[in-house]
Order: sequence, then C-alpha cells, then structure tokens
Amino acid sequence: MIVYHGSKSIIEKPVFGKGNEKNDYGLGFYCTESEELAKEWACSDNETNGYANKYELDLSDCNVLDLRKEEYSILNWMAVLLKFRTFDVNNPVSVQAKEYLSENFYIDVENYDIIIGYRADDSYFSFAKDFINNTISVRQLEEAMRLGELGTQIVLKSRKAFGALRYIDHAFAECGEYYIKRSGRDRKAREAYFDACRKETVLGGVFVMDIMRRGLKNGDKIV
Repeated sequence: MIVYHGSKSIIEKPVFGKGNEKNDYGLGFYCTESEELAKEWACSDNETNGYANKYELDLSDCNVLDLRKEEYSILNWMAVLLKFRTFDVNNPVSVQAKEYLSENFYIDVENYDIIIGYRADDSYFSFAKDFINNTISVRQLEEAMRLGELGTQIVLKSRKAFGALRYIDHAFAECGEYYIKRSGRDRKAREAYFDACRKETVLGGVFVMDIMRRGLKNGDKIV
C-alpha cells in the first residue's frame, strides 16, 4: 500500500524507536493513506510549512491489527487510547471507567507490527473524554467518529514494519492553505459530534456506566 507521513521535515529513512510514547498507539511511525490528510497533519500551525512524505509499505510479512474490522468495537479503540494518551480522570466514574475498559477491552498492540485505526486528533480526543465521563453513549461516540472524517492512521510499531517501508517522494504542504483545511476538518468533526448528541437523548443509549453495571466484556453485544 502507499502511505504518507506528515512532517515539518523530509524523512527518507524513518528511525525505529524514536517519537512520542504518548501518541494514540504508543511509540511508532504514524502514516495515512491520504496525501491531503498528511499535508494537514504536517501543518499544525499557520506559520510553518511541512511535507507529505510518500512511501510504499509491504504488508505481506507483517502482523496487522486493523481496528476498523467488524470483530473490533469502538471500546477496543477506547481501551488502547486510554493506555497511551493522558486523560484527566477527576471523578469517580471516569476513574472506574478507565480501569474497567482497560481491563476488559484492551488489545495488546505490542504483539503487532502495524496498527490501523482512528486518529485521536483534538476533536476525537475530546469525544473520548466525554465518553469515559459518562456524558455521551456508545452510539453517540460511534456516530461522531464515523461522521467526523478525521481519517484513520497506519502506525508502524516494529523493526519488521520499518523494514517494509520504502521512501518514494515528498510533496510540499503550504501552511497557509493546509492549516486552514486542518482547522476546517476539526470544526466539521465537532459539528458532527453535536448533531449526533442532539439525535439521542440521555435516556436512550448505552453509557459507560451501563457497561460497567452490566459487566459487559470484549465480544459482548452492546445494546
């Protein structure tokens, strides 16, 4: 597959073991199948230009965890996110929710070479926080993620995955253009989130408190 990595720099040879351990799926090299998204991710402000680095990724010999598949749920993604990202858990519900989801829905991503899943950009991360605070239901979270169009990411986790990556080229990303697009995409995601919240009352959905009370675990039907 062809993947892109958004960065302030041209990266011809990514280095295994470098990066931020508190990213969505831990330490790794984060890519996307969309050149446009990579350009947006490269421009985190309106003052610094960036690049969409283009690579060919050979998946044939890699162990891939694709969280988009039907066998996984949004709760698996939440549990992984709770493992690596820093959440402010400052009330009894969120503290217990974090522990419960981590214990019952976490997938050990360190067993995989490559992970494919949602990217917890500013909006998605705020939605996740609302969920563990018992503010929104599972369905509202799923709907917001689906409609937000912030994209999925491909994360290289192992030496084998890094060895399966071949640099092809890069494309320039002008910050004035792509920071605006990035901000617009985030705004659209938030609008979709509020629409999803308005469509369902607090009496209708399954909230994280319900999941804990019912003792639901990975593989159970969430209704």
